[in-house]
Amino acid sequence: MQRIAIFASGNGSNAQRIIEHFNDHPTIRVTLLLCNNPDAYVLERARNLHIPTVVFTRADLNHSQYLLDILTVQGIDFLVLAGFLWLVPDYLLKAYPFRIINIHPALLPKFGGKGMYGMRVHKSVIEAGDSESGISIHYVNAAYDEGQIIFQAKCPVEKGDTAESLAKKIHELEYRHYPEVIEGVMRS
Repeated sequence: MQRIAIFASGNGSNAQRIIEHFNDHPTIRVTLLLCNNPDAYVLERARNLHIPTVVFTRADLNHSQYLLDILTVQGIDFLVLAGFLWLVPDYLLKAYPFRIINIHPALLPKFGGKGMYGMRVHKSVIEAGDSESGISIHYVNAAYDEGQIIFQAKCPVEKGDTAESLAKKIHELEYRHYPEVIEGVMRS
């Protein structure tokens, strides 16, 4: 059985979809959720789905042995970022080479980088007048949103779209594709 740990910071709708996708999978399972925000709703979602959770601080993340020990004891094979807002430290990149992936709510390389997440991205797309947006699923490296792209899906940005209406389209793409792409990467 391959084990996934999800790193998240917020609401957790993507994390929930991923957990549910793998609930009955014969060879892959989400077995841990790690969160840097003790007030994040994702913790409640994980508890409701019987997934153990760990809340950690920035100091914990930067102290390599703490999180690495937890991941090792839990037998984690693969890390998935689902709305995780902190940069992944080098020691995790070295421990999980090409086994950490992230989803970004835009067509990278556009609208990526530090501080570009959630509604900030959608507002930027609308303000730029782009005719399409989408999602990018990519390997994680030492820079925000610059890892090798694994998969992208697009949607039109229509006249009259707002950041909120675009966010809804993007969420639909995320929910449809992220669990399947994770499964494909883990099987390859």
